Order: sequence, then structure tokens, then C-alpha cells
Amino acid sequence: MQVTIGVGGVRRWHIAVLTAVFVASGGPGMAAASDVSGNGLRLPRFVSLKSDKVNVRSGPNKDQSVAWVYTRVGLPVEITAEFENWRRIRDWEGAEGWVYHSLLSGKRTGMIAPAPKSPDEAVPLYYSADAKSDVVARLQPGVLGTVKRCNGQWCRLVGGGFDGWVRQDRLWGVYPNEKVE
Repeated sequence: MQVTIGVGGVRRWHIAVLTAVFVASGGPGMAAASDVSGNGLRLPRFVSLKSDKVNVRSGPNKDQSVAWVYTRVGLPVEITAEFENWRRIRDWEGAEGWVYHSLLSGKRTGMIAPAPKSPDEAVPLYYSADAKSDVVARLQPGVLGTVKRCNGQWCRLVGGGFDGWVRQDRLWGVYPNEKVE
């Protein structure tokens, strides 16, 4: 039996456009992409939102304006820089802003990414990491799941009502060829 699982869309409320000289210049003491951060973790890296209300700010402190609010717990985001307890994150649409570290989780999640030519096309979820195995569900773009494992080509994705394998290049939340245990 095949099931199609959809989502009402990723909700994000834009309040202001993100442009800050501090962010663009890197700012003093900030770890940049392709570095190892002060806490020993690689940059960039994927994490997920810990709360269903996450304020994204235009700079790395509470005095900076809230640029938008994420309202989807578990949404995968990419940390691209760190400054003290603040993390600059990027979402699947490429928007970047600053979030306080305690609003992020190391739990790996993945979101079904829209296909460039067919953004509404459902993605097959397979019984095993093999395109010849049975299709157990079709996941709409925007569906979230927990990444249990990736072998560099396929990821095991588990979520509400589904558990199976999806081609790694159809997920936002893992890097190409990345292995996740």
C-alpha cells in the first residue's frame, strides 16, 4: 500500500529584510564557514529547530530586530557561523539570520526538498536503500522527518506515519555524500 504524505507548507513570517554590515563583514571573533567553531564543531553543519517559535534576528544579540519567526519545530537549518552564544543559520530557501543557541537542537532532521523542475512532485519513500525495492509512501515537498541514517546516497527517514529510505539528494538537512550514523 502506498500513502502520500503532504504538508501545508513551511510558514515563515518576514518582518524585515536581512542586511547588516556586521553580518556581511563577518564581525569580530566570528567563526566562518568551513572552519571549526570555538566549541570544536564543524562549520557549516545541520541542526534543527527545538521550538515551534524561533525568532530570527538581523544580528547576534537581543537588541537586533526580529527579521522573521519560524513556527515549525524540527525544521532543519544550517549553521553557517557562530558568535558567542549566537548561531547564524540558513534555511532551505537560502534566507539567513541569527538565532540564540538554546533554540537549536543537534537532532538531525530532513525536509523533502522541492524538485527544481517539478516543485510539487511527491518523492518516493522506499522500503530499503534501493530504487528497486517497494515504494512504501510518497512524500510531498516540505514533509519533515528524523534522519536515522545516511549511507552517502540514501537516508532512512522516519516521521508521522512513515519509515523508509529516500534518495539523499531529495533531502534538505544532509550534505551530498554525507554519512550519518
